[in-house]
Amino acid sequence: MTTARALLAAASLAAGLALPLAASAAEGQPHPPREKWSFSGVFGTFDRAQLQRGFKVYREVCQSCHQLKIPFRTLSQPGGPQFSQAQINALAAEYKVQDGPNDAGDMFERPARAADNIPWTFANENQAASANGGKAPPSLQLMAKARSYERGFPLFIVDALPFFQYQEHGADYIHALLTGYKDPPAGFTVPPGGHYNEYFPGHIIAMPKPIATDGQVEYPKGPDGKSPVPETVEQYSRDIAAFLMWTAEPNLEARKRTGFMVIIFLAVFAYLMYYVKKKVWAKVGGEAEGLPGTAPLGPTH
Repeated sequence: MTTARALLAAASLAAGLALPLAASAAEGQPHPPREKWSFSGVFGTFDRAQLQRGFKVYREVCQSCHQLKIPFRTLSQPGGPQFSQAQINALAAEYKVQDGPNDAGDMFERPARAADNIPWTFANENQAASANGGKAPPSLQLMAKARSYERGFPLFIVDALPFFQYQEHGADYIHALLTGYKDPPAGFTVPPGGHYNEYFPGHIIAMPKPIATDGQVEYPKGPDGKSPVPETVEQYSRDIAAFLMWTAEPNLEARKRTGFMVIIFLAVFAYLMYYVKKKVWAKVGGEAEGLPGTAPLGPTH
């Protein structure tokens, strides 16, 4: 995107993504539709290819404005995009980071390494705020977990059950926000510089559609020379939403595996305790019946 457009996008995202989705509960503000994700449910896992595509969308669309406070090496860890170490090293080498001081006491630039955080476009938040209307664009690594909304009774009870665990509110919101640009309804006035977004609180957002057209991001091609998924705004939005879900909870798969094993352990433990209780108290009860002076239980005739 152009520099002017990138700055406008950053300013609007800084406002848009910073607002809690709970604000959309206002009358006339629809909730984002619930989407199907590979990481949903107790057995859900991330789609590695989708995470890699989502990172590409971040680099080509979002990185010009938004920070992502994660080291390059995180992208190679199990449970994530799982880029190879060679890919991580090559990716890091594309960036320059400030280091030092050297022996002369001076700061210097060097190629980034796998242990370095992914560099931001701006030197610091003050510079980012100065370039974006006084407010720095928010960091994105926790955005998918920071967005939530109430679904009301009884759905909020169902969402908390172990085998439902609906916790994709943030991913749904990011996807909905990026695809929610529509023509305003009749009688709705959009002020100059604003844009109508169906799912943004209040519907007025300053950011033009950040992913404007199909084909804006070129995905890796398969053996047939074609992308395995469509290069559309819908697909880009899904991929970046899934990627940001992973950055917000990189240990999601391990947590789900551990949680499932704990549930199985507790079920077995509860059965054993019940069995032991029956055996112990059955023996105590039998001995009590034979004690001297103990009156038999129940009516006598």
